[in-house]
Amino acid sequence: MRVFGYDVSIRKAARSLQPVDDSRGWMTMHDTFPGSWQQDVHVSPDRASAYYAVFACQTLIAGDVGKLGVRLMSWNASANIFDEVASNAASPFLRKPNNFQTWQKFIERWILSKLAHGNAYVLKERDNRNVVVKGYVLDPCTVQPLVSESGAVFYRLNSDRLAGIEEQAIVPASEIMHDPYWCLEHPLVGVSPIYAAGLAATQGLEMQEASARSFRNGAVPSGVLVSAQRIDDALAKDYQTRWETNYGGANRGRTAILGNGLDYKRLTDNAVDSEVVNQLKMSAEMVCTTYHVPGYKVGIGANPTFQNAEILNQIYYDTCLQPLVQAIETTLTEGLELEQKGYVANLNEDDLLRMDKTAQVEFAAKGVERAIFAPNEARAMFNRKPVKGGESPMAQQQNYSLAALAKRDAKDDPFETAKQTAPAPKPEAANEPNPDAAKFAHALMRKARDAAHV
Repeated sequence: MRVFGYDVSIRKAARSLQPVDDSRGWMTMHDTFPGSWQQDVHVSPDRASAYYAVFACQTLIAGDVGKLGVRLMSWNASANIFDEVASNAASPFLRKPNNFQTWQKFIERWILSKLAHGNAYVLKERDNRNVVVKGYVLDPCTVQPLVSESGAVFYRLNSDRLAGIEEQAIVPASEIMHDPYWCLEHPLVGVSPIYAAGLAATQGLEMQEASARSFRNGAVPSGVLVSAQRIDDALAKDYQTRWETNYGGANRGRTAILGNGLDYKRLTDNAVDSEVVNQLKMSAEMVCTTYHVPGYKVGIGANPTFQNAEILNQIYYDTCLQPLVQAIETTLTEGLELEQKGYVANLNEDDLLRMDKTAQVEFAAKGVERAIFAPNEARAMFNRKPVKGGESPMAQQQNYSLAALAKRDAKDDPFETAKQTAPAPKPEAANEPNPDAAKFAHALMRKARDAAHV
């Protein structure tokens, strides 16, 4: 068969393809955690994602990465910087990766697949120019990496109508953008944080379910009816039926009247005795640790008071988001074959500060003050028009270049500490008229003329 004009019917070659070791990976990776088989405990990504801490971490990370706009950058050798450019080959994909997703939703699905299953697989669609024009994030549970005898990598895909795959197919690695998470066992098998957080998530869910069952029972713990008398099986069954009928379901909370020496004994502890609240908090903190998300970002614990918001967010960006962002940039650059065209894909991390105007203004002001940005460049960050005289970075007049300081230091006396002889005053010429004497003579003549007239 052909998918998007590409022949993927590799039936003969498939016989020599070997699946990667999926005993801890691919479809069974998240069904268990270390030791879970012996404990008969099973964890699936869907069930673990229902735990509030897992859901909060996954959606927080996916939402933050989805905020980042993507840019196509080209290296400007003369200026020694990257310039944002547009390309007829690559820009359409970055604007609209497929027919049913925006760029934000495309990246969110990418990240969610990676966080929940450890792998993100994006199937490429090419046009008649052999240029990648669309991409489809596949269900990771329907994709399996294969390795040929020569070491070439292929992927087995199950049917996916959104991606245009009608039947099972095998495609070479050149047609798949594969972004694995932590590769603990095999370089083609990524591991999700659920691998380590599965037990904590399961524990939290079971505590919540037990609490919900308790409240469905009117917050009355389970117990037994006991009697000092001997009770045969038939009578015991009758007591149980009558108790559940009269005091269970909609009759919870009714007053029970016990006879024949019957007594009700509680079996389970209440929430205070079992410290359910502390146990839930501990399990949620363990989940946040595996996702590298500070607890305060998802409402677990109080916000730290010893740091400002900028530093706290920077810690979150560095430890949690940066590896994911760089992996997407690298995968897109390689998968869209941008390097051959002289481009790289870049996610604009400044978009993370879009709602923090104070941090934006401080960032721009410091850049202008230290001659990193021109005033017009800083104004453009806030969608303001350029102004006259703001085209170039500015610095204070007393600042000198390193080259000028080097020339000064090369002098024998860089600071010119030796005394300089002041130039002698210029002597006045002997016959040069004195302006003050001329004014005095003119005044005397005018006074004499006025006296003679009288």
